[in-house]
Amino acid sequence: MLFRSRTHFDIRHTTAAMMASQGKVLILDSDAARASDLCSRLRFLNYEPVIPPADVSSDALARERGIAVVIGDMQSDDSLGRTLNELKAQQPSLPCLCLPFRGERRGQPDGGTNWTLDLPLKKSQLTRLLRRAARYQGSERRHRLTGNSTSIRRVRELIEQVADFDTNVLVTGQSGTGKELVARTIHDLSDRSGQPFVPINCGAIPADLLESELFGHTRGAFTGAISDRTGRFELAEGGTLFLDEIGDMSLDMQVKLLRVLQERSFERIGSNKTQQCDVRIIAATHRDLPAAVAAGEFREDLYYRLNVFPIEMPPLYKRVSDLPQLLQELLIQHVGDNAGSLRVSPQALRILANYSWPGNIRELSNLVERLAIIKPQGIIEVDDLPAKYCDASIADPGETNQVSEAMQLSHANLKDHLAALEQDLIRQAFEAADGVVAQAAKLLNMRRTTLVEKIRKYHIH
Repeated sequence: MLFRSRTHFDIRHTTAAMMASQGKVLILDSDAARASDLCSRLRFLNYEPVIPPADVSSDALARERGIAVVIGDMQSDDSLGRTLNELKAQQPSLPCLCLPFRGERRGQPDGGTNWTLDLPLKKSQLTRLLRRAARYQGSERRHRLTGNSTSIRRVRELIEQVADFDTNVLVTGQSGTGKELVARTIHDLSDRSGQPFVPINCGAIPADLLESELFGHTRGAFTGAISDRTGRFELAEGGTLFLDEIGDMSLDMQVKLLRVLQERSFERIGSNKTQQCDVRIIAATHRDLPAAVAAGEFREDLYYRLNVFPIEMPPLYKRVSDLPQLLQELLIQHVGDNAGSLRVSPQALRILANYSWPGNIRELSNLVERLAIIKPQGIIEVDDLPAKYCDASIADPGETNQVSEAMQLSHANLKDHLAALEQDLIRQAFEAADGVVAQAAKLLNMRRTTLVEKIRKYHIH
């Protein structure tokens, strides 16, 4: 049994024990006193701490059910540190709260599931990061910013910094760079994740209808208002309202939006009843808002109200070192289980790295979908690419060299990714079937003999 701890008998722990545990927390720390302190804190917060023996293997830890988060020293060179690194390699999405190594803060591994705990430990930070870890496990597969370029890592850092606060966020960047993905990720990592995320494109709705879309209207408020309508602010109550293309909003609507942001209240069109709102605002635009303010096309006071925490999404041509990962991710989305049978040659990848990508990620996704139809399997060569992608070279030379290096690993990475996904599905099926092979095979829609072969192949216990 992995669990090992000291016994405590005060009223706080008795009360916590009467409540359902919020999940198991694995503690991998060579400092016994600090590990004991963590146990006490975790029990008080109604978590179940798990302290393994020093010689435990990463495989044994991976088989331990119900682990929600790991607390450990990612930089330690002792046996527990090595075990933690092996466990993270097996389960990259497992959140980890990292303790400073010998009192020093070190850079954390890429992947977006590692956050540093400050010393001395603070209850507020520990609670906040444990909650974030629980939310991240649910959101990581739905919404993920793919890539390890410097610019995209910076975006992930900013998202994690602001997610726990209700601060207004302004996401800028060219069309197709993934601004809505940033907004959804912030929402999913915030305390509002259980409440609605409501998007609205302010540039796609006529100015005379936008007010009704945002605030709603009552029956008879204007010609055609045959019934009451709930606005987006009401729909997003308790959650997040994403105002896309805020730079295209008319000046009249800007005034009305500013009042709502200041007063946190609004009225439906045709009603004099004031409604309070508890909504987090995330806005996005492809326009240069400071220039629009200077030209009198955007209100300066609204700009400063929205631009409390700015996040700029880089265009694709400035992060071409992420191309192998992006292509791998998009191939999985468009081709599914057959993603491993379709690859991009290094020569074709260099051509794509030199393209300007005016449509950014959206254009890349469309290209991958087209190529998957034209050539469902095999290797995509330069001749398979549309002519426009073979034009001018604009990518940064250093980034282009990184593309070639990353591409050498992309085929193996894709194979590993699909294998890890398959193992994860098999383990989930076994848990749902209580370990019965025949029932697990039925859940996976495969023959029992096929499942047995895969169990042997992946050494699944």
